[in-house]
Amino acid sequence: MVALNEGEVVPEKSSTLKLSALVTVRNGNDDNNNMVSNLLTIFGPPKQTQGVVLQLVSTEFDPRRMDGKLSKKTVLELSEEHKFGGEGRSISYKVDFMVDSDFGVPGAVTVVNNYHNEFFLETITVAQNIHFACKSWVQPSKLHPQNRTFFVNKAYLPSETPSGVKELRERELMQLRGDGSGRRLSWERVYDYDVYNDLGDPHMGEEHARPTLGGQCNPYPTRCRTGRPPTTTDTKAESRPRESELIYVPRDEELGDIKKETIDQGKLMAILRNIMPAFTDKILGNEGVFNIDHFIKDSGQSEPLSWNLFKFGGAIQEFFKFDPPKVFSREKSHFIQDDELGRQVLAAFPLSIERLKVFPPESKLDPSKYGSVESALKEEHIIDHLEGMSIQQVLENNKLFVLDYHDVYLPFLHGINALEERKAYATTTIFFLTKMGTLKPIAIQLALPTENPNTSSKQILTPPKDATSKWLWQLAKAHVCSNDAGVHTLVHHWLRIHACMEPLIIAAHRQLSVMHPIFKLLHPHMRYTLKTNAISRQTLINAEGTIEIDHTLGRYCMQFSSAVYKDWWRFDMEGFPADLLGLAVPDTTQPHGIRLLIEDYPYAADGLLIWFSIEKLVQTYVNHYYRNSIAISSDNELQSWYREFINLGHPDHKNASWWPELANPEDLISILTTVIWNVSAQHAVLNFGQYPYGGYVPIRPPLMRKLIPKEEDPEYTDFVKDPQRYFLSSLPSLFQASKFMAVTNIGSAHSPDEEYIGDIKDLSSWVGEPEIIDAFNQFSMDMKSIEMEIGRRNADPKLRNRCGVDVLPYELLIPSSGIGATGRGVPNSVTA
Repeated sequence: MVALNEGEVVPEKSSTLKLSALVTVRNGNDDNNNMVSNLLTIFGPPKQTQGVVLQLVSTEFDPRRMDGKLSKKTVLELSEEHKFGGEGRSISYKVDFMVDSDFGVPGAVTVVNNYHNEFFLETITVAQNIHFACKSWVQPSKLHPQNRTFFVNKAYLPSETPSGVKELRERELMQLRGDGSGRRLSWERVYDYDVYNDLGDPHMGEEHARPTLGGQCNPYPTRCRTGRPPTTTDTKAESRPRESELIYVPRDEELGDIKKETIDQGKLMAILRNIMPAFTDKILGNEGVFNIDHFIKDSGQSEPLSWNLFKFGGAIQEFFKFDPPKVFSREKSHFIQDDELGRQVLAAFPLSIERLKVFPPESKLDPSKYGSVESALKEEHIIDHLEGMSIQQVLENNKLFVLDYHDVYLPFLHGINALEERKAYATTTIFFLTKMGTLKPIAIQLALPTENPNTSSKQILTPPKDATSKWLWQLAKAHVCSNDAGVHTLVHHWLRIHACMEPLIIAAHRQLSVMHPIFKLLHPHMRYTLKTNAISRQTLINAEGTIEIDHTLGRYCMQFSSAVYKDWWRFDMEGFPADLLGLAVPDTTQPHGIRLLIEDYPYAADGLLIWFSIEKLVQTYVNHYYRNSIAISSDNELQSWYREFINLGHPDHKNASWWPELANPEDLISILTTVIWNVSAQHAVLNFGQYPYGGYVPIRPPLMRKLIPKEEDPEYTDFVKDPQRYFLSSLPSLFQASKFMAVTNIGSAHSPDEEYIGDIKDLSSWVGEPEIIDAFNQFSMDMKSIEMEIGRRNADPKLRNRCGVDVLPYELLIPSSGIGATGRGVPNSVTA
């Protein structure tokens, strides 16, 4: 007899029982249903048998079938008369399953959809206490003839899988694994790998072609395979999707309706907001970027699109304007001030700053390729800015820091500077840590490549002493910000988070059963990522896409990203403490055993709170399921996941010696903490500050159009005559600025369906495992405590990088947020 709630087992005969169940479904979206119906018409007439066929599978083994025991099949009709409840688009239906008296406990349910359209199966609850959290689209059987299998909402290691569902567990994983062949179709659930060979349009001409990323020439992580046909002119390049065609991702990876509606509304707003700047650009020329102020609202308060559409008169003008970025102020200068640049590298865009160990900085580039790479920085350039200390003293006391883009940019400068209206240097910026704990830029080196290994093309600029040097210093800082914007977007944000984590997600779906405890832990941290990356390949990182248009690197954006991946990216250095190497030192007197060399380093100080909270949760979780090294090494799903992540996800680095081992629970704790940190808190810092801190283009231009004139240059006379006009002509045009603001505003916004770290709504997978439930509840409380601690820090006047007059509080790592570009909030996953 099945041990269920009283009143739920109804004898029909002496040998059979009736189990009642509640099935909750959601209708599919109209666009996809119309497409599916059309395809069914092409494939043949629909089946006469309507309804959804359900069958329970027991956890107990049936030796006669050599598989799990089965209930009788039952047919669910999704019709009005069979409704049992529900609200909105989610509707519940009651069904009855007939089982033998020795059936045992249900461990899985199989589903066959005989309707013409897909539907979203949310949950199945049998006898009130056996839950199946399905949350998946179920396709018509004409398109997906195999039974869909959903497992009971309980975590099982592979070795502990009940015998009745063991074969189903393996069969379900086999259905998800692609084999590198065939074109993937929108309703499929297949996960597979491919190189980035779909970014260019070679059939449109050489200027639209882009090299394949992945392989010996341009190493790169892999991405989700789509199987689209090759282009007509290059058989190794995958054809681009048509304008109305979506790039394939497995069906359950598509965005939810709320998220899609939010993005669509953002796109419409972007189009409307760019109409007047484009018109103004044509009238005033392309030197009017300061006019962007006229297209920014006076108030930070925004209203819904539907409300604004009905406003008239003067108010309608506000509708076409941008919400003000946090760094925008009508009272402040259009130029980035020295103290603000120092704060930005510690808070808003904080991943590139390093401690300077040797002065002058040393390059690792080959002089035979790029000319003399010896630094032109000398003691006389900085000695007056060191508060009376010597070079040796400031190095020993950890007072010098550097934003060094010399080696990453120099190899690309010939190509960049040959592009129309794109100009760049390889910049090296020296910062001094003041007594107040703030960073002050004290020297900027601007380097260009030369053909002769014995010659150098470098200039040094230092804080201004007169009007001319003031404008030169502002131009130099603008070039630094432009380079920093490129590295922030293409390296720290796109490469390290989006691109490098995508194959980990693919491997998880291919190798970890949904029953696996590690899959259940990772699942909320994988939401929307594959779709977000597919959208990026379609409109952002592709040839002539938004990223190329908006950044100085232009058509070299993704090759730049590949070069950094080849020479610099290492998974073992992606954990937060390792990432802070050089900016923090071990110190047993500190709460987490780490002391920051810059005490008021908002990103690092707040980030460590979240990192160690994640680590504590993961440690409890892993130790609950894995008692020793044997449990780790014998878990074939776990080992296959990690091995595939390395070999198929990062094939160009698969033989690297730096990959962490997965041999014991400590290894797994480190790997999982790194993954969860990167896709949640690290991504939040990189993504949700883009508009609030980088959206005002005059202070942080994403591209530069002119080099800085030297006295012997013909343009120097024009510069001296009207330095402000020269400065403006070096920045993006008004239309370029408004397009950049529009895109970053969409990308920096939280949608209403965002799921934030620590906000755990469903713990049903761990019913009966109080240690795990307590760990999740403690993690939620930790996030609330961290939010309060960040608020306290932001009110501390001793912390000059986050508190003070004209100093923005640091909120990027506050776990919660409202909707929109708030500049705060840590979602569980890469949702934008």
